Parts: sequence; C-alpha cells; structure tokens
Amino acid sequence: MESLRWVLASGSPRRQALMRLFGAPFEVHPAQIEEHLPERAARPALVGKQLARAKAEAVAPHYADALIIAADTLVVIDGRILGKPADEREAFEMLRLLSGRTHTVITALCLLLRREGRTVRTVLDAPRSRVTFRSLSDAWIRWYIATGEPFDKAGAYGIQEYGALLIDKVQGCYFNVVGLPLAMLAQRLEELGLWSPAGQVK
Repeated sequence: MESLRWVLASGSPRRQALMRLFGAPFEVHPAQIEEHLPERAARPALVGKQLARAKAEAVAPHYADALIIAADTLVVIDGRILGKPADEREAFEMLRLLSGRTHTVITALCLLLRREGRTVRTVLDAPRSRVTFRSLSDAWIRWYIATGEPFDKAGAYGIQEYGALLIDKVQGCYFNVVGLPLAMLAQRLEELGLWSPAGQVK
C-alpha cells in the first residue's frame, strides 16, 4: 500500500518550512476561503478551530486518500482578535496596543483524514502561547512597519524574523506563535499512526 498523501492547506512559507521537519513528502494546496474574523469573541479558540476546519474541508474534496493539515493563527488581547493589518495605520495601532504587554497567540490545528473519497476522521486542537512585547517607541514601530513584515501576519508581527527584536519572552510553544504547533502536530500524527521518529508510517 502506498503512503498516504499529506496535503498542507496553506500557502504560508513559514508553515511549509516547519512541515519539512517531519521528513515526509507533502503537497501544498492553499484553501480558498473567505476569512471573517469577529472583532471580539468570548471563545477565540473556537473561532480558530472553525477557520482551520473550514480550510481543511475546502481542500478535502480534491483528494480521495489523504491527510489534510490546516491551521489558523489568531492574536488575542483584551478580548479582541487581531487579524492581518490592512495598511500602515492599522499596523501601527496593533503594535502600539501590543507594546509592553502580554497577549495570547492561538494556532488552531485541523487534521482531516480522507479514505476512498470520504472523511473518516477529523482532529482539532487549539494550543495557546503567551507573548510579551518590549515597550516600543513610535520610532521602533515605524522601523518595523518599514520592513514590510507586518502586512501578512496576524497581529502585525512575525516572531521568527525582524519581529523577534520586539519580543521580551514567550511562554508556551514558540512554533505555535510562528504558525504551526509542531509538538502538538507530532503527537497527533503519532496517535493516528501516520508518522513516527523513524519516518512516515505506511
């Protein structure tokens, strides 16, 4: 029997780089869905899970036998969900809000297993990490915006690049903040019998 096809339902180069750590071949099939984030949510983890599942389900019909992996990252502070900034003004406002404070990052993860054209298993998780920003001057914020990094990232920052200079500490999974909770993903893949440290399971 051939190994199950792995499909990453994301065009994010950061998630693709992290997926390569498993050493298993995978395909990239970005989900084409409209993401509508509420400004506030009593249960932001549920919002993330719904979005991750919607991404996986959008890609699933294209594959008869596959593992679909989808994720959605949310930045939450004061009950607000911060999405990707639309422009420099919005990026500045987000970074000013995060400056000198601790916020929560949730990366919801959906693993959807397809066999013979049917979805036979769906696993959802939403691990949290806590990120504390240094106190940032307006000049620091303007410098960071000028790098262009904030505009395709939730909360207007990326921890793994220039954004690392803005951050004082991280509590929880670092890779959760990058956009793919690796330890959680590894655990779920092992539980499903699809991967082990020795390599991909057939």
